[in-house]
Amino acid sequence: MKTYRNLYPQVYDFENLYHAYRAARRAKRGRAEVARFEARVEDHLFALQTELRDATYQPGVYRHFYISEPKRRKISAAPFRDRVVHHALVNVIEPIYERRFIHDSYACRVGKGTHRALDRCTEFVRKYRFVLQCDVAKFFPTIDHAILLNILGRTLTDPALLRLCERIIQSGAGILDSERAIHWFPGDDLFAPLRPQGLPIGNLTSQFWANVYLNEIDQFIKRDLKCRAYLRYADDFLLFHDDKRTLHTWMRTLQDVTATRLRLLLHPAKCQVFPTSSGVPFLGFRHFASHRRIKRPSVVRFRRRLRGLQQAYAEGQISMEKASASIQSWCAHAAHGNTYRLRKQILRQTIFRPARI
Repeated sequence: MKTYRNLYPQVYDFENLYHAYRAARRAKRGRAEVARFEARVEDHLFALQTELRDATYQPGVYRHFYISEPKRRKISAAPFRDRVVHHALVNVIEPIYERRFIHDSYACRVGKGTHRALDRCTEFVRKYRFVLQCDVAKFFPTIDHAILLNILGRTLTDPALLRLCERIIQSGAGILDSERAIHWFPGDDLFAPLRPQGLPIGNLTSQFWANVYLNEIDQFIKRDLKCRAYLRYADDFLLFHDDKRTLHTWMRTLQDVTATRLRLLLHPAKCQVFPTSSGVPFLGFRHFASHRRIKRPSVVRFRRRLRGLQQAYAEGQISMEKASASIQSWCAHAAHGNTYRLRKQILRQTIFRPARI
């Protein structure tokens, strides 16, 4: 396996920091924190460069909030200057790992994304009789820091770069402890629950490292299990085959491998083998060989959001342009399924009344 040295100077190179700053501010220029950084951008970038070069950089304090759709999640937002560092780091190491990732991993990758994953899933549904659906229980809260650093260290042999990775990873320790349950793995001692775990949901580095972590499973499935029809989006993955017994055997093997190699638990209620003819639920749609239906919870959430937009518009809190952009965004996503009549029905019933003067 090829290893990489002397990468750290590329991280704090001023041009890289400047590109990282521009990427971090995208769609966020209206926020006060970003505006303050932008007002003295050169001073801030030179200060970051000095801290990184001298190895004195320390991550700041996270800001936490919760989102409830599709399920309740704790989001941890790093200070803007830290997000610049995250982008600068990923700019350097992402191309290295991108060459190692499998083709059918779709989350948080350039040229991939949700809609390509949907199309690939439908393609496999048309070709195979059975599917094994797997989901990692509490994935982000249970990512083991020591295992992640070991995986990174196999490829990145630059000590300064690894120290920066470790510092960012450790900055999220304990943030998601309340989100996970204690689980004992084979060989654990009494101190196992104290192992540092968890990556904050919301960091660019967390999304990237999630792919690095689960690439271990991707490679095992493709190389050892030799599964020809496999795809993954984040911690949801599907294995297709024409033999149901083979998929059951693979499920037991994956439960063991994820536990022993990565200290991850596959969700017992969400890992199952079933015929593709019954429809494969994946990324908000149910996939059939001839069509694709949007799942009911997605429609319920959109109707709820639509009522909120109507109320906000009636109270003068948002413009018609902003409400229209939100509606068009959902309709564009829903259009990847057979939803023409559904979209037409919802929009026909929707009336926006302006605020009373």
